[in-house]
Amino acid sequence: MPVSLNDMRFLIHDVLRYEQHYRSLGLQDPPNRELIDAIIDEAARFTETELAPLNESGDAQGCRVVDGQVITPDGFKQAYETYIKGGWAGMSGDPAYGGQGLPDSVSIILEELMCSANMAWTMYPGLSRGVINALESHGSDEQKQIFLTKLLTGEWTGTMCLTEAQAGSDVGLAKTKAVPVADGSYAVSGTKIFISAGDHDMAENILHLVLARLPDAPSGTRGISMFVVPKINLDGSRNSVSCGGIEKKMGIHGNATCVLNFDAAKGYLIGEPNEGMRYMFTMMNGARIVVGLQGVCLAEAAYLMAADYAADREQMRSLSGPKAPDRPADPILVHPDVRRMLLVQKAIVEGGRALVYYTAQLADKVVACRGEEQARAEELLDFLTPIVKGVLTELGFESVNHAMQIFGGHGFIRETGVEQYVRDARITMIYEGTTQIQALDLLGRKVLLTQGKGLMAFIGEINDLAEAIKEPLPDISVKLQEAAREWAGLTLPLGNKAKENLDELGAAAVDYLFYSGYVTLAYCWARIAQTAAAGPEGDQYLAGKLATARFYFARILPRTKSHKAALEAGADVLMSISDEALTSP
Repeated sequence: MPVSLNDMRFLIHDVLRYEQHYRSLGLQDPPNRELIDAIIDEAARFTETELAPLNESGDAQGCRVVDGQVITPDGFKQAYETYIKGGWAGMSGDPAYGGQGLPDSVSIILEELMCSANMAWTMYPGLSRGVINALESHGSDEQKQIFLTKLLTGEWTGTMCLTEAQAGSDVGLAKTKAVPVADGSYAVSGTKIFISAGDHDMAENILHLVLARLPDAPSGTRGISMFVVPKINLDGSRNSVSCGGIEKKMGIHGNATCVLNFDAAKGYLIGEPNEGMRYMFTMMNGARIVVGLQGVCLAEAAYLMAADYAADREQMRSLSGPKAPDRPADPILVHPDVRRMLLVQKAIVEGGRALVYYTAQLADKVVACRGEEQARAEELLDFLTPIVKGVLTELGFESVNHAMQIFGGHGFIRETGVEQYVRDARITMIYEGTTQIQALDLLGRKVLLTQGKGLMAFIGEINDLAEAIKEPLPDISVKLQEAAREWAGLTLPLGNKAKENLDELGAAAVDYLFYSGYVTLAYCWARIAQTAAAGPEGDQYLAGKLATARFYFARILPRTKSHKAALEAGADVLMSISDEALTSP
């Protein structure tokens, strides 16, 4: 199993106390521990038997186009049928349209187990979640009745069609047009690229959420509207949407990343005209949390393989004397730097999972709470989202590369499966907004534009935690407080420099993102350590948590120092060199 169920349960029940969290939300029928454990067990069984066996074969076979129809790898369609029969598609959907109404933090458990087993397959149903969120928030009652009822059973899937060849993350440059038709629909024409799960044979219909311009729309992002364009029209006829080809790409070969051509395709306006950008972020913010989780999932799958390999692989003797004298050589697990790489992976995986689950709890509060509590949760969630997406994907990629290094030459060849995790993980730093876009979003929008409201709210959480663990964990408490104090202290000068020259914001943003990520993960590890320290003495599992927490604070948190030095170096070292000197050989 490419995920530790023990670690999931420890985090859910002991650290984040899901059952207590649900009761605090005032839900009519809050999920209890028995239900949560049943979901974990059943989801683990489904992913282990149905999805994990298809991961390597799906990567090797990939997708293909036959007579204009995308065909997924062998077994993918059958696994999706099992997924539908299991009722997994509508876990967190509105019960009024066939969903089960469970909180987002429950559905994230399923998402983790599926992605750890088979990321490429998971993206097919995973893309539907963004479409469901957009329709629930902005669709008309009629659209919800028609479309949500099919999405929440899994009979139909969805995609997000944002990117065009000339308009990547800058969707304001999009040229796709939508012309009103007499029957109230719209004729949508244009080409979208890089569309994950854009076409496939797994579901009977696919709903494309398309960003397009109305004829009288203003230029730029102010003139973007959102449309739902089905692959199959509501009367059963084929809509004029076609797959122009499957992208040849580095990884996630089992997922069909398509060029989609819309040729006066029938579509339906969602919400109000020219509000597409605002609606897009309803989809995008949830998707960014999931992509951060993907970084954690691939890191864990590779870490567990590397840990097993390190315990078995024999090479050289320990520098301090033989540790396995009955074997021809010691296992590489005893060598300090192999242990370092494994501990980095373990710290990224377990701390990263805690961060994703914590943000999922905030999402629960945004939906269920009202007033000041809802506003605070929304503030924290908005602030943490670019950190989750940007930092966890970057660290996830670091982690899978450590796994390949531990395998050595056996990791570089395909038969062990490690190199697939490296290839698959690379995309997570690019789609749903690159690391650089997350960094600008964090520093520009979520910190400077809000005058640091989310930042200071989160630093307040950190300081409260540091105070609470002062007695049982004084070493961690002190380092946590120091990091929070420094984080707050370096932000204001950055803002002042950006007022004088906005290039200063761009030059500092990525280092600020990483600095923020390492402190945020320190908060997560302090929470894990707090729970572990309160457990029974002599418990080896909890001792391992405390040891990993101390490793994080000793060997990973100090990375903030180099990021602080880099972001304080300013923009001149980047901008003073001429374009010609930078681009000429």
